[in-house]
Amino acid sequence: MNRITRAVTDGSRTRRAAKAGALAAVLAVALPIAACDDFLTVEDPDIINPSDIQSPQGAEAARNGALARFNVATSGGESLFLLGGLFADEWNNGDSFIARQEIDQRTITAENSFLTTANRALHRARLSAEQAADLLKRYSPNAPTWQIAEMEFIQAYIINLMAEHYCDGLILSTVVDGREQFGHPMTTVEAYERALSIANAGLDRISETSAEAALIRYALQVTKGRILLNLDRAAEAAQAVNGVPTDFKYFVRHSPNTTTNAIWQLNNRDRRYSVSDREGINGLDFATANDPRVPVCQGGTPECAAVGVTDPRRDDRSAEPLYVQMIWTTETSPVVVVDGIEARLIEAEAQLRAGNSAWLTTLNDLRATVGLGPLPDPGNEIARQDLLFRERAFWFFGRGHRVGDLRRLVRQYGRSPETVFPVGAWHKGGNYGTDVTLPIPQAEENNPNAPRGQLCMNRNA
Repeated sequence: MNRITRAVTDGSRTRRAAKAGALAAVLAVALPIAACDDFLTVEDPDIINPSDIQSPQGAEAARNGALARFNVATSGGESLFLLGGLFADEWNNGDSFIARQEIDQRTITAENSFLTTANRALHRARLSAEQAADLLKRYSPNAPTWQIAEMEFIQAYIINLMAEHYCDGLILSTVVDGREQFGHPMTTVEAYERALSIANAGLDRISETSAEAALIRYALQVTKGRILLNLDRAAEAAQAVNGVPTDFKYFVRHSPNTTTNAIWQLNNRDRRYSVSDREGINGLDFATANDPRVPVCQGGTPECAAVGVTDPRRDDRSAEPLYVQMIWTTETSPVVVVDGIEARLIEAEAQLRAGNSAWLTTLNDLRATVGLGPLPDPGNEIARQDLLFRERAFWFFGRGHRVGDLRRLVRQYGRSPETVFPVGAWHKGGNYGTDVTLPIPQAEENNPNAPRGQLCMNRNA
């Protein structure tokens, strides 16, 4: 079976396309002004008015803009891929920024500036995709249905990602005819249900049989399966991903001309993040497992020098070792957002939940694709769950799954938070806190529907 991939914001192509559509719209309104004597009436070329995109070209520019913002909201910025892993056990803090330290230590304030920025990027991508879908329906009625469905994939993916990380109280506002429509706080379950309805709409929409349509269908199927797992509907999740090829991949690509790979930037280049190793007693041995799915070198070794990391120390010059991931070794390394491996892991979890011994065969078949030997059955249900979630952790490292999985271990499998999240002494002094969710950023209090001073309904997993 051929590998199916998706290049999102590949190089400067998307930027050029977005600029072309926007520039055409701007010139259409700006050219008559060239003859005016009053320089105060000159329009700012950086401002795109709603009327400027009311055309097929404008709709296409909006679609490309949504893809670019999705890039920033995932691996092109300091997103929940990084901050969520810092909160869990994938990364630990290697610099002196207090806001990053409180995430790593599980003592997070609603004023946290890094989470505020990441939250803003998520909402921008979600709203851009929502608006682009509407513009395509209005002004490009003959556009391929998969293009609108891809915008729905982005919305469903982001809402699910936010629900996996944030406390009850998530707010999803929108824009209608250029005016803000403020949302109301919702529970995590309500957010998952919203994401599920959007994913279903995207799947129902696709009518083509092209390779592009198949790729977006697979991306929506996997996203739907992930949402259903979060809703504790494992059997339905397995049905949702049926038929997704194992070698399917939906990439986000990077370029020095647009957005670089932020994981590479903050770990390999800036050394502000370090791969964790058994963090806080419960953490997995990502840094020292010698697992081909998470290749890691230690700063100061020839292996790290070979991928351009020559400084052996973290940015804060601490005595803690600098561990560097070698999955993405350049600023342009692409990142897989969803793939067929996730489909198989969803099926494995459903098999385990149903008491079907095929769950281990499913895991071992995946391991064989990267040269790993088969795992034996550990013999009891708790150990089997541990094994499944460990496999998920190594397959999904750095891509925004870990917090959702730790929360599911608490919520669906009856684990105590103290047995899954990092606990005990924190590596920079003091102890880990007790947070198991990210707070809604304080900036949401600008929403008149948001409660003041207590944006989270609760902080439960």
